[in-house]
Amino acid sequence: MTADRQSAGWSLGVEEELLLVDPDTGTTAPAADQVLLAAAKLPPAAPDAALHRELLDTQVETTTGRCLSLAQLRSQLLHGRRRLARAAGHLLVVPSATAVLAGEPLVTAGERFGRIAERYAGVLTDYEACGCHVHVGVPDLETAVGVVNHVRPWLPTLLALSVNSPVHHGIDTGYASWRMVAQSRFPGSGVPPRFTSARDYTARVERLVAAGVLLDRAQSFWLVRPSARLSTVEFRAADVSIDVDGAVLQAALSRALVRTALAALEAGRPAPELDDQVAAAAVWSAARYGLAGPAVHPLLAHRVPATDLVADLMDTVRPALVETGDLSTVEELLRGLARSGSGADRQRAAGEPTEIVKMLADSALPREDRHV
Repeated sequence: MTADRQSAGWSLGVEEELLLVDPDTGTTAPAADQVLLAAAKLPPAAPDAALHRELLDTQVETTTGRCLSLAQLRSQLLHGRRRLARAAGHLLVVPSATAVLAGEPLVTAGERFGRIAERYAGVLTDYEACGCHVHVGVPDLETAVGVVNHVRPWLPTLLALSVNSPVHHGIDTGYASWRMVAQSRFPGSGVPPRFTSARDYTARVERLVAAGVLLDRAQSFWLVRPSARLSTVEFRAADVSIDVDGAVLQAALSRALVRTALAALEAGRPAPELDDQVAAAAVWSAARYGLAGPAVHPLLAHRVPATDLVADLMDTVRPALVETGDLSTVEELLRGLARSGSGADRQRAAGEPTEIVKMLADSALPREDRHV
């Protein structure tokens, strides 16, 4: 996905990481290479949409192309999940941000994946973590850094809306997003610091590379960052969604946050100051409770109901949602989320781990697509 100045704050795309699971055992299946070979024999994908290898061989990533509307994005998300389901054959495609039942994953072959495995060692042993990453177009790095500064307070709320990993290796962790706990083991994870400029951003990344905790300038573990490959801001807070609706909601809110930040930058309004420890506490609380319990207000530094932060987020981005024509869609998606519960709620309601896996696989696509 690329962006130009005319589409800045409009263009968006999504990457979804999904698990391959053995239907007989419910455990993750190390079959990514076979599935991708099968996918290559299918009819051509939608423009720019693709399937990719991920860090472990039990995972496959779907990517959309550059989209300008939520309807276009939804179509491409469905296309990616359908294509993956067809290529997976008898295997299940499971949208969970951690493995409900673990198999025996291996690091995917390749020089870069090998370097990651060597650098982070045991952190990767059970890191079958799947996120939903949203890219929103911006014109340049300086703008991207300014946007990142402005959207930082809302990252915990985006996580709380997405939580979908309460069960890890057959055990209910007590967290709504165990993926976020697992991700916190990597250096520099969480809400990024406030940057003074693109030069400051680049220098900070280069210092982490020089310190030996990142492989190169293309790698960081922040929950939002300027993309190293594209003219986009990349949101990385969300768990992979149990269904396409959740991914569309994340994309709509992320685009609205970018557009709100662009307006603030144009008006010369400074980004809010955050205490790093309070920001970390807000991420932890979102991972622990999702929408079902208390949250930490990143700016006021005290406990509030998580739903209050969602209401505050909507108040903040409502003008941008009106401008893009997405307000009614987002409101309906939020109502749907309130009715069905989060992915974490739905996993817990499903019962035993094997039943959770079945429910997740059944939820990955609309009912009419489940026998592909």
